[in-house]
Amino acid sequence: MRSALDFGNFRRSSVGFDQLFDMLENNNFGGESYPPFDLIRLDDNRYRIELAVAGFRREDIEITSQQNSLLVRGQKGDEDGSTYVHRGIANRAFERRFALADHIHVRGADLRDGMLSIELEREIPEEMKPRRIDIGSSESAQPRQTIEGRTSEPARGKEPETV
Repeated sequence: MRSALDFGNFRRSSVGFDQLFDMLENNNFGGESYPPFDLIRLDDNRYRIELAVAGFRREDIEITSQQNSLLVRGQKGDEDGSTYVHRGIANRAFERRFALADHIHVRGADLRDGMLSIELEREIPEEMKPRRIDIGSSESAQPRQTIEGRTSEPARGKEPETV
């Protein structure tokens, strides 16, 4: 299903964002609704996903993080043999996927009072962080070498000398 959004102008003027545009164009927003969840921004680099998983135990839930994806699966154990007159609490298996940006890592998860909390943190590698570059600090700007008192570069208007 294609979205009504057109990212053609952005695609032409950006490099390396193909996956993002594909995801936005092809995502079925609102398609998955179970289990309901909240996405909380704790600060610039920390997030929390909270899923309402009433009735699920720790051993019923599996969380898998791989590359830029987080998968949360829930499968209830065997029934306890009870006969229900009405079943209003969702008891079905679920699979919820979250796309993670680069450098987002899962720090941990906890299940308390029917809420599954997953802690996420952005960790930018040192080599990718902005750094100040001093002028004149280029590695290729090496001092001229002299051989026998002469520079190795030819003087203007003269032929190079063989040494």
